[in-house]
Amino acid sequence: MEPSSCRSNAPFSCPCAVTPSMTSRTTEACSKRQKKKTSEEMMLVSRRAVMAGLAGTFTLATAGSAGAEDYPNGPVRIVVPFPPGNFSDVVGRLLTDEMKQRHNATLVVDNRAGATGAIGIQAVTRSQPDGYTLLLSSNSPLTVNPAVRKNIPFDVLTDLVPIALIGWTGFLIVVPPDFPANTLAEAVALMRASPDKYVAANPGAGTAGHLLTEMISRTIGARLVHTSYRGSGQALMDVSQGRVQIMIDAMTSSLSQVRGGNVKALAVTAPQRSPLIPEVPSMKEAGIPELADIDVVSWAGLLAPAKTPPHVISYWSERINALLSEPAFVQRLAAINVEAAPPGKPEQLHQLMEKDLARWSKVAKEANIALGAE
Repeated sequence: MEPSSCRSNAPFSCPCAVTPSMTSRTTEACSKRQKKKTSEEMMLVSRRAVMAGLAGTFTLATAGSAGAEDYPNGPVRIVVPFPPGNFSDVVGRLLTDEMKQRHNATLVVDNRAGATGAIGIQAVTRSQPDGYTLLLSSNSPLTVNPAVRKNIPFDVLTDLVPIALIGWTGFLIVVPPDFPANTLAEAVALMRASPDKYVAANPGAGTAGHLLTEMISRTIGARLVHTSYRGSGQALMDVSQGRVQIMIDAMTSSLSQVRGGNVKALAVTAPQRSPLIPEVPSMKEAGIPELADIDVVSWAGLLAPAKTPPHVISYWSERINALLSEPAFVQRLAAINVEAAPPGKPEQLHQLMEKDLARWSKVAKEANIALGAE
């Protein structure tokens, strides 16, 4: 008797109903058909899963590539952790202006001042690392503040990724116009001979100018009376009028006072002369061997939150390097008393940050400078 047709709802079931009267040969044939169908359907499912996985991988890769090609497709916020007119702000606005003109990019400077730069930096470290929030900052809140202040709410070496060093400005050692010394060697001799007689001004407790003054005075063995101001303006005025006898200050604020004859420059804190004021001797020319290798500048750089995609870092690094090779951009920086950095790699800025942080931490510890968070 031929087996009768049937419909079964059981998965992978044999299409034939098995009756007690079926022969063993018929039963064996049905079993083989069932196993063959099961194997074929499982292979089909497996094949579909593999293809779906490959399609998903391709989609992700394509999406990532598209994101890199489309960037930036919206406004990019450049956070400056200081108020308008600050060194970082001036450099930031010059940079964004050049980028807008050359690349038609929409860049917005966002001044987030407060807590000596910590508020602005924290805003960046907490932002999405998507390339649409970047930081343009001087070295002060990045490598000086962490050396002297407690409870800084970020780690600059791990919470930020460098993009490019843009430029720097040197420090000038200045004295009153009628100070009885015309060289740094003569001034050092006077200070060594009269401990605690000479007052040294700095633009603020825990600033780079403060730490640099401490470092140099300790290196030459001169005991000075340190006085901290709230900014360079009043401090330089007091130097010009002889109320304080010496100050080490960034060229962004001190150079105009030197050119105006209000203060006298004895040296620039670098091993070579500055092209911004080539008539002032370098530390190597000062005639004091202990100071010959001092090389301290105030720099500005562009950074991003940690985990920012590599294509974002490359995008800005390449364009800034191109700018730094343009004589017109170099001249614009020089007009604001800033030397253009040579084109470089992001890793070089990271190394500079490590070096600065180690140096200022050492000086702060030796001078017992420890400030609370503002």
